[in-house]
Amino acid sequence: MDYRKCASEILAGIGGKENLVSAAHCATRLRLVIADNSKMQKAVVENVDGVKGVFEAQGQIQIIIGTGTVNKVYDEFIALAGVEASSKDDVKQAAASKAPIWKRLLKTLGDIFVPIIPAIVATGLLNGLLGGLSRLYPNIADTYIYNLLDIFSNAALSFLPILIAVSAAKIFKGNVYLGAVIGMIMIHPSLVNAWTIASGAETTTLWSWFGTWNIQNSGYQGHVIPVVIAVWLMCKIENWLHKHVPEMIDLFVTPLVTVLVTGFLTMTIIGPVFAQIETWVLTGAQWLITIPYGIGAFLMGAAYAPTVVAGVHHMYNAIEASMIANNGMNIWMPIATAANVAQGAAALAVALKTKNRKIKSMALPASLSAFLGITEPAIFGVNVRYVRPFVAGMIGGAVGAAAGSIMNVYATAYGVTGVFGFLITLDCTVGYLIDFALAAGVAFAVSWFMGIPEEAENAGKPAVSSEPALAVATAAAGEVAVVSSEAPKAESSASSDSKESATDEFIIASPVKGKLIALSDVPDETFAQGILGEGAAVIPSEGKVVAPADGEISSIFDTKHAVGITLENGVEILVHVGINTVEMEGKGFEAFVKEGDKVKKGQKLVEFSIDKIKEAGYKTETPVIITNTDDYSSVEKIADGDVEQLTDIIKVKK
Repeated sequence: MDYRKCASEILAGIGGKENLVSAAHCATRLRLVIADNSKMQKAVVENVDGVKGVFEAQGQIQIIIGTGTVNKVYDEFIALAGVEASSKDDVKQAAASKAPIWKRLLKTLGDIFVPIIPAIVATGLLNGLLGGLSRLYPNIADTYIYNLLDIFSNAALSFLPILIAVSAAKIFKGNVYLGAVIGMIMIHPSLVNAWTIASGAETTTLWSWFGTWNIQNSGYQGHVIPVVIAVWLMCKIENWLHKHVPEMIDLFVTPLVTVLVTGFLTMTIIGPVFAQIETWVLTGAQWLITIPYGIGAFLMGAAYAPTVVAGVHHMYNAIEASMIANNGMNIWMPIATAANVAQGAAALAVALKTKNRKIKSMALPASLSAFLGITEPAIFGVNVRYVRPFVAGMIGGAVGAAAGSIMNVYATAYGVTGVFGFLITLDCTVGYLIDFALAAGVAFAVSWFMGIPEEAENAGKPAVSSEPALAVATAAAGEVAVVSSEAPKAESSASSDSKESATDEFIIASPVKGKLIALSDVPDETFAQGILGEGAAVIPSEGKVVAPADGEISSIFDTKHAVGITLENGVEILVHVGINTVEMEGKGFEAFVKEGDKVKKGQKLVEFSIDKIKEAGYKTETPVIITNTDDYSSVEKIADGDVEQLTDIIKVKK
């Protein structure tokens, strides 16, 4: 490839260097932020020699080029554009700054509430289980173990403002312990508990401003938005003080002034004002959902999936958290479940009806994932692409949501939908089952009747949608692709030495121990569609990547999450650990090789922490990709289930 020519044509296609804001790259793609997206000629960029795909994702233009090549094109690109190299964080910040303020606010809310989901789910499940047990065995409420578990089940709810404050302080880049103090102040035992006030308890006036603005001694249990606003203010004050207070006294002055000023403003202005605003918002949301005859829920059930496509569905976390904090009843969750399982059922109909093997291999696992609450593979991999299944899912979601509303279905937690949602709807299991079944049944029937476009059905490979929404699923990066050039043995799964067989076939070994899945199951369009090449993927159970055969390290990314290997027989492999793990900036990864190193079969290449990947919020699926797939007549996965390192997983045929 002429790297400079490729870079020059890409630069011209995005509107020239005058339209470029920031540029970075990961192991497989250029990540650009441009000033005016309308000036970009997408078709021109897609037709540049070396470009394998173009998507818009999270405010970035992502141009897929491939491992071992993208870095060379990038070097030429920034030289031609006359800009300095940017980090992934720089590009993310530049992209975020371009987003409308309402979208930035919604994303911030999602970033705050998503990390505390495990705590809410754990206590919500306990709450639901205890409720079911007490109805079956009324006397159990008098036992010591029940009362102990009751404390466990209410802990997160009782101290929710502290959890929110800690999470918000992380997002707003403040001291998390000072954030916790602000949360503690808002639910201090000296204040009258807000839940008892709702039950009729009286409060007293702490002080009065000008005889008209009376501040009551009430806590903020059941409220979430006032906590977020208070911690945002705290972080602003703290960071300002760090910049202006002399370093000698910063340790003492900054925390003291931060807590005093934030605490006073929170209890006198922020708390009373935003608690009232939140009450109005929550009342409006509940009114919408409970419009008689399920009309409001019907509309929200239809609209839910489009908000997922738009990437703004995390705003519902704040509403759900408020509902749980307010009365322990999350009536939004059944709507989300109806919408999610409906999209899964629509994809399932596509999988069962289509005769196109490629579409079937993507749609079936994607549909099953949606029934478990993970809808992105079904929505972005199948339904949005062919439109009709997406519409069918919206119809099914509307019907199921309306049924759930009419039957007063609710959950005791948030963050869980689909099949696992039965665990947090034990108070209304039958209603939830009907909600689930109606959504799935209607969506399946409509999707089966509508089918998919004939040109897609007859295509050898589905066309990649140019819809910007599809880019949400392409923001991921990386899985492990390893091929060993080993000749197969008859009736044997053991790897053999790297030799050509009489049928010109090679057996590819797994570089990672774990559960083998189809590449189409990977929640990233770039990998799932085989844009970078065919192969398989592994959900790792051990954080180690080894060489599948003798070869040479053709590339190793600076964040150590991806490694390219060229085997002695010419097979080129990309091993990309996790999805979007480029954004971890190498944390949790350690490389034991460098570019140009000769490696032997079984040699350790990279170690990584599965726990750190999960804690950072990323998927661990590791694709095994043959990046020069076009040089072979077929690349086929030949194993299933759990695999060890160097177990045969892929057959490559010349």
